[in-house]
Amino acid sequence: MGDRATPNLASRDFAATSAFYARLGFVEQYRDQGWMILARGPVVLEFFPFPDLDPATSAFSSCLRLDDVDSFVQVCADAGVPVGEQGWPRLHLPKLEASGLRIGGLLDPDANLLRLIANG
Repeated sequence: MGDRATPNLASRDFAATSAFYARLGFVEQYRDQGWMILARGPVVLEFFPFPDLDPATSAFSSCLRLDDVDSFVQVCADAGVPVGEQGWPRLHLPKLEASGLRIGGLLDPDANLLRLIANG
């Protein structure tokens, strides 16, 4: 395995976070009281406990660069994540940005923002 980076995101409740991401195809690879690692193929998300997190003020985020962003967005929609502009969880559909990239977004139940970026 080559060099890599994984996002470190906040979780108010590891069990709830794990259950949400399981609906999106993520599998729990590790969990103790201070850390949790979830993976969906090569995409790895790591979580630390933050029980007092106020999702309305959360600024935690990461980019997921995906070969098939539309397929992952469909998985999210099929799992019941609503498309919208308020609340969490929620989904923002990918659109072509001025940068030339197609970018969408997923906010999880703790309001962690995962920018969903279509690979070239």
